[in-house]
Amino acid sequence: MTVELDAVDHVALVVASIADAVEWYTRRFRCRVAYRDDTWALLEFANLRLALMAERRHPPHVGLVRTDAEAFGELRPHRDGTRSVYLTDPAGNSVEILAPPGAVGAVHSPR
Repeated sequence: MTVELDAVDHVALVVASIADAVEWYTRRFRCRVAYRDDTWALLEFANLRLALMAERRHPPHVGLVRTDAEAFGELRPHRDGTRSVYLTDPAGNSVEILAPPGAVGAVHSPR
């Protein structure tokens, strides 16, 4: 029996300087800047997106896409059009559950 696996949308890291972090990653690795402002940046790699966040904005986390994201709690909208809810795993790590692109209320475009 084949089970459909959940998709990792992104991994989010806290950085001291968005500009310095973007410069460091893009100089060393083949990735594209999908979004950037003073508080966060989103880098696209072939198989994953990396979110770089200013300190005290969001905790470091992994973002997973689930068609049943609303089953995990009330989804909150973000400025990029995504909707998600944050959970904490047993070890205290943050996990973001995102509604998939095109889901009711989601306005972000697929990759």
